[in-house]
Amino acid sequence: MNSIYDKLTTLDFIIVAVYLVTLLIIGYVVSVKQSKKNETLFMAGNSLNWYNIGFNMWGTNVGPSSLLAFASIGYATGIVAGNFEWYAFVFLLLLAIVFAPRYIASKVSTMPEYMGKRYGDSTQTILAWYAMVKILVSWLSLGLFSGGVLVRQILGIPMWQSVTVLVIFSGIFTFAGGLKAIAKVNVFQMILLIVVSLTLSYLGLQKVGGIDVLISKTPSNFWNLVRPSDDAHYPWPAILLGYPVAAVAFFCTDQSMVQSVLGAKNLEQGQLGVNFIGWLKVLALPLFILPGILCSVLFPELGKNSDLAYMTMVTNLFPSGMNGLVICVMIAVLVGTIGSSLNALSTVFTNDIYVKKINPTASIKEQIKIGRITVAAGCVFAILIAVAIDNIKGQNLFNIFQAVLGFLAPSLSVVFLLSIFWKRTTKRAVNATLSWGSAFSLSVGVLYLWIFPADVYKIWPHFLLISFYIFVVLMVAAVAISLLDKNPETNFISEADVPKTSKRVKILFALLGLVILSLYLIFNGN
Repeated sequence: MNSIYDKLTTLDFIIVAVYLVTLLIIGYVVSVKQSKKNETLFMAGNSLNWYNIGFNMWGTNVGPSSLLAFASIGYATGIVAGNFEWYAFVFLLLLAIVFAPRYIASKVSTMPEYMGKRYGDSTQTILAWYAMVKILVSWLSLGLFSGGVLVRQILGIPMWQSVTVLVIFSGIFTFAGGLKAIAKVNVFQMILLIVVSLTLSYLGLQKVGGIDVLISKTPSNFWNLVRPSDDAHYPWPAILLGYPVAAVAFFCTDQSMVQSVLGAKNLEQGQLGVNFIGWLKVLALPLFILPGILCSVLFPELGKNSDLAYMTMVTNLFPSGMNGLVICVMIAVLVGTIGSSLNALSTVFTNDIYVKKINPTASIKEQIKIGRITVAAGCVFAILIAVAIDNIKGQNLFNIFQAVLGFLAPSLSVVFLLSIFWKRTTKRAVNATLSWGSAFSLSVGVLYLWIFPADVYKIWPHFLLISFYIFVVLMVAAVAISLLDKNPETNFISEADVPKTSKRVKILFALLGLVILSLYLIFNGN
């Protein structure tokens, strides 16, 4: 279990120490500059460039669980996980061209605030609490838990020590510098991630004997993105219909993801940032999935323990000195995910609960103080949940949590899609979908996961398809409630106020679309 720690040399420890000090210096410098300009922690003073936004969104998206999960799926089933990165193009395009211009025209800093402008205080409050629970559970606690598993694999220390060290470091960083510090550091951290993961893939290919040998030693269906409709794990109808439900909620409405775009210098920089994360996602195959496929050829003895694929490659292929860099990458993806989540949590609580409900006249200094208290409280809560997850069932519960969160996506997707695309959507329909719709969706999830578990009761359709069916039911219900509502309350933002998308942004998205289409044509048909 302690194989990485046993291989660490003095050079590794020096690399990690220099890295941590560099991170804290960047956070401190940004914090001092912000205090001089009287900027808030939350929106980076609307100063983010496209590369800050792209790297920051990618850093938020690529948590330690991604490194483990993609390599694990690569080990067991090949490149099919590429769908979750490349199909995302459609929803990044939707965010950039449709959602972001409306968010920016509304001059909002949170998703609940945007919905509040449309439907009033009650909608804003429901969505604010909903968003905070989602951030605490899905981003903070699960991100921290998977990070704790990795640190435990590396250092062999108990879970509570792993997560406490990780969250204190991420918390201090977010506490000091806010969104601007996180965004600036994520540029540096994600470049480091690319270098380390590409090196791992390169060393793996060298050991296997090249790409041709790798293809000859793996099943032909390992290189197919689209699987048959009767495939046990990733049938094409489930991905085609079910993935969009989660993707709309994740890319277009999630505070942790959208916040970077809201902190942009202007709309074009925000849209270019979203385009950039699309290009970064193209790299998922060589960075995250390929190490898993290589591991299946080099270390077939792992068998069902495919979760160990990434770390097995690291411990066996990297020379002394490189392991320190791997630890830096693990810290990087954690600080990226946890830092962005803590910042999103403090933004929602401060703007949508504290300023809106408790102290409407709060000064910037008071807002920063409350934001920092929220960060500290979020850290404590995340540690408790991560340790609780570990004490109950270890990683099995991690998978259950992921599925539960999938059941929470339909109501968000329905509400935001209708609000953007249908002027007749009413407050009553939105509030009913967020409250009753979420309760219905979660009840189905409880039935699927616990009461009549899918591995025992084979009558259940694929989990992603269930998510799609719930989405359809909630969509029909919301439309019906809106049409039956005799006193519709809506404040639709005039389309005249929505800024236009530049030609440069359209060309870059067209190019990205062609690349994604080419990838689907190349990796299919065997």
